[in-house]
Amino acid sequence: MSDKSEQQRLSVFKTYKLYVGGKFPRSESGRVYEVSDSKGKWLANAPLSSRKDARDAVVAARKAFGAWSGATAYNRGQILYRVAEMLEGRRSQFVHEVADAEGLSKSKANELVEATIDRWVWYAGWTDKIAQVVGGGNPVAGPYFNLSSPEPTGVVTVLAPQESSFLGLVSVIAPVIATGNTAIVIASERSPLPALSLGEVLATSDLPGGVVNVLSGRTAEIAAPLASHQDVNAIDLAGADDVLAKELEIAAADNLKRVLRPQPVDDWRAVPGTERMTAFLETKTVWHPTGSLGASGSSY
Repeated sequence: MSDKSEQQRLSVFKTYKLYVGGKFPRSESGRVYEVSDSKGKWLANAPLSSRKDARDAVVAARKAFGAWSGATAYNRGQILYRVAEMLEGRRSQFVHEVADAEGLSKSKANELVEATIDRWVWYAGWTDKIAQVVGGGNPVAGPYFNLSSPEPTGVVTVLAPQESSFLGLVSVIAPVIATGNTAIVIASERSPLPALSLGEVLATSDLPGGVVNVLSGRTAEIAAPLASHQDVNAIDLAGADDVLAKELEIAAADNLKRVLRPQPVDDWRAVPGTERMTAFLETKTVWHPTGSLGASGSSY
């Protein structure tokens, strides 16, 4: 009988699943596809989402929108910061996945993961500040208060960047949910594993189920039904090439979706500004009498 030290232990391979409505379903079709690293080595089988999965994600995102958009901005910031705490605790896992996905050394992957966590914290801090930047009182010619305030657009489909599997991913998800929208995320087709693992982090944080839904598979196949879906209010085409972006923009016009066209990004580590937050905000303007008193025009 051989010594135990000579026996080889069989690895326990991870089963990656979708993240929809706070749960981890397999693809409705039962399909998977092989995910390989930059050198062609097999990493895992990822779910190959179907149109039915996309429709289920829309239902979950719509169901979650009322409570999430109605939460206070301060509370949303607390929840997003909790997600950053969870990411910090699982940093070594994401370093491994990002290194494999993008063909990086462990040290460079670690830098990217740290930048990703910092990016999430950055957006968490904006939740209760963006209204002060893009809203406020407007001067009008009359005895009225005129106040503008931003409100979330609704359900947003996000095509994650294809090359930046984690930092780019978070850079397009965080601004959408920080402003009170709910999201359906189509992970990078070539490197979906960090996105699917992010779903596990979101599930164990305080983020309500359905606020973020993560799908993996063929980007064009999943995006097409979402772009034409009548219950999707906006779409971010960050991960689409020129041909696909044009097709999806035409489909999105059917119900007047807001469309954020692909924006060239030289370095996802650069400070992003507020553009991705304001892209999916609507402005509500309220008029109210100032309460003028008597003929003298005095007011309070």
